[in-house]
Amino acid sequence: MDQLALLFVLLLGAVISVPVGDRFSVPAPVLMTLLGIVLALLDFVPNVEIPPDLILPLLLPPLLYAAVRRTSWRQFAANKRPIFLLAVALVFVTMTCVAAAANAIVPGLPLAAAFALGALVAPPDPVAATAVAGQLGLPRRLVSILEGEGLFNDVTAIVLYHVAIAAAVSGTFSPWKAGLDLVLSAVVAVAVGLALGWGANKLMELLGDATLQIGLTLLVPYASYVLAEEMHGSGVLAVLTTALFLAEYGSDADDVMTRLAGHTFWNIVDTLVTGVAFGLVGLELHNAIHTASGRWGELLGWAALVVCVVVFVRLLWLLPATWLTKRLHARRDYDEDIPVSWRETVVMWWSGMRGVASVALVLAIPLETDAGSPFPSRDEIIFIAFGVIVVTLVVQGLTLPWLVRWLGVRADTDVEKEFAKALAIRAAQAAKRRLREIEESEDMPEELSEQMLRRAFDIGVRISPELAEDERREAYRERARRVKRVRRIQQEMLSAARHEVLAARSEPGADPEVVDRVLRHLDVRSLR
Repeated sequence: MDQLALLFVLLLGAVISVPVGDRFSVPAPVLMTLLGIVLALLDFVPNVEIPPDLILPLLLPPLLYAAVRRTSWRQFAANKRPIFLLAVALVFVTMTCVAAAANAIVPGLPLAAAFALGALVAPPDPVAATAVAGQLGLPRRLVSILEGEGLFNDVTAIVLYHVAIAAAVSGTFSPWKAGLDLVLSAVVAVAVGLALGWGANKLMELLGDATLQIGLTLLVPYASYVLAEEMHGSGVLAVLTTALFLAEYGSDADDVMTRLAGHTFWNIVDTLVTGVAFGLVGLELHNAIHTASGRWGELLGWAALVVCVVVFVRLLWLLPATWLTKRLHARRDYDEDIPVSWRETVVMWWSGMRGVASVALVLAIPLETDAGSPFPSRDEIIFIAFGVIVVTLVVQGLTLPWLVRWLGVRADTDVEKEFAKALAIRAAQAAKRRLREIEESEDMPEELSEQMLRRAFDIGVRISPELAEDERREAYRERARRVKRVRRIQQEMLSAARHEVLAARSEPGADPEVVDRVLRHLDVRSLR
């Protein structure tokens, strides 16, 4: 098997792992990690050979962009306190504790290299956490915090990692210079992210076509990352800024086809890239086995100690951090998402799985220092990092569903229903206001006006049936059943039409382009 065949196996596994994971209630990232481990144990499977400097630019931009599409800037702003305590402060604390432990137990490990190890294992993975949380039906407030933590802690950890690597490679370190580099990196990244977000938004308006617009959204994260890195900024923060800008300002409410197609496209990209990334996590067992040859006991002991530090530092930090957030939480902060019980805090603790970012960072460790000597303890760092990633991802990922069920942590469906009901009322009222404006400017028969008024009401009822009164609710349900039957019959008629048109594609003299155009027309009709 060559490298290309291995890539296709990982892509196929990424697709299959989703339904298999749903069937057995196992997160797809965990399944892909296990698949990578199995492949690494097979003799005919080659070791993955990806240049270290390409790992981050290839994997992180699309994953970050896809993750940001599920959230908003308002959500980040509302959760600034819990995100700061988890994404910034906890990363610093975890990095420091891991560095101290690794420097004490690994002979000959310089402090700068120990800090690099601490930085790369510090950030929990946003993809793994949200993939698991999405399947378990956790409260939305927990999912929001995990998403915000996962995105911003990558930014913090990667910047700290680069500072530590630079110190290990050059052999010099200046706290003032490092602090200045951190600030400049953030400023450059935000500036690049905003500029590219604004430019991409304007370019999308010029393109117009949904296919071209979606293609541009695939290029923008990579462009944002590479440009920021070239200007010595944080590529991750630049992608995050660009994605938040486009999520906030780049959506046209009436561009239905682009929104639907873009949602489908990014779900596909997210599934495939996530699968490949976590497959690479498991395939790193190749390097771990090579490193541990004849030293299993020693290296496993070091890895176990660092795993304990990573896991329990998170717990010891979350308990006071959650208490402090609750104390600071005021009534005016009604949008702020905080854990409301110790059970939710425990779930947050056990959701701290490491993944893609840690793998990308550990593989990106340079082979040599500026002096030409091998990077200090590079093999040991890779083995320890692999141990942390696999234990937290597989053990925590497989046991988190059981822990959630045991603690009884569930989403508050009543709150979600009330929010949906409020949105339904706003949507129906907006439709009625527009109808009144049309009635004032156009001559509309009374019968048509009443019909349109009923349809405006139906807009809200379709979103939230609870809007209808009890006596009207049954009538609405009956009308909905009738509409559903009509749609079913219409769909069967359109299906017959599509089959007939598609059959014409293989007939002699048929123009495939005309057939496809007619087929697209029927497909669009089917969406209505």
